[in-house]
Formats: sequence, C-alpha cells, structure tokens
Amino acid sequence: MKMTMTAPCKRCPFRNDIRPYIREGRAREIASGLTGGNATFTCHETTVAVERGDGESEMVNGPNAQHCAGALIMLEHMAQPTQLMRIYERTSGYDASKLNMAAPVYRSARAFIAAHRRRQRESSTSHSAGVRSRRR
Repeated sequence: MKMTMTAPCKRCPFRNDIRPYIREGRAREIASGLTGGNATFTCHETTVAVERGDGESEMVNGPNAQHCAGALIMLEHMAQPTQLMRIYERTSGYDASKLNMAAPVYRSARAFIAAHRRRQRESSTSHSAGVRSRRR
C-alpha cells in the first residue's frame, strides 16, 4: 500500500463537507483501528472487488492501493500517526508535509464518529416518520 495521496477523494468518509454515509458502528471500528495505531484504511477508489467461494464479493487492496488521505489528514490533525505512518515516513514512503491539511476532513476521531452517529439517527427518524405517515 502506498501513502502518496495528498487529499481526500470525493466520497471519502472522512470528509466533513459531504453527508455521512456509513453506519456509526463501522465508523467507530475504523476510528478505533486507526487510533489504536495498528490499522490501515485503504482509499475505496483503490480497492477491487474479488468474488469469494460463496458467490459473494469483497473489496480488497488493488494493485495500486493507497492509504486513505482523509484518514491520514485526520490522524495528523490529532497528532496521532499510526506506526505504519511513522515507518513509511522514515523510509521516504510518506511525507506528512505534502498532505492538504486544509482539506475538509474531520479534525478528530470523535467528530468523525459523531457525524456518522447523527446521520444514522436522522435516517432512522425519517424512516420512522415515513412509516407513521403511511399508517394514517
């Protein structure tokens, strides 16, 4: 995996200028892995679908897999780089100074999770309201 992306892609889940779209539990899982220092998060634009033996498919790193720039930026804002970020930096595979730190990205894991929690609540509230209005 490379760490050369400098800005988040258009649908990056770490962007704070788009509507959050992942479940709160998944946001919490991603943030926990990243802030625990051992996980990576691949930019979804650099993953490929691979069919499993059960007929289902899963997303895996493609040949040009890149670490999510939004995640890198958030971690740098938090002054909490992962172990892999530090290793790549020492071996010239990552340069934090090239990141677009002004990009619209959550400044903390807490803000990232909270935004996705609000989105989930809004979705369930609007769904409940729709069900109630159809019953009338």
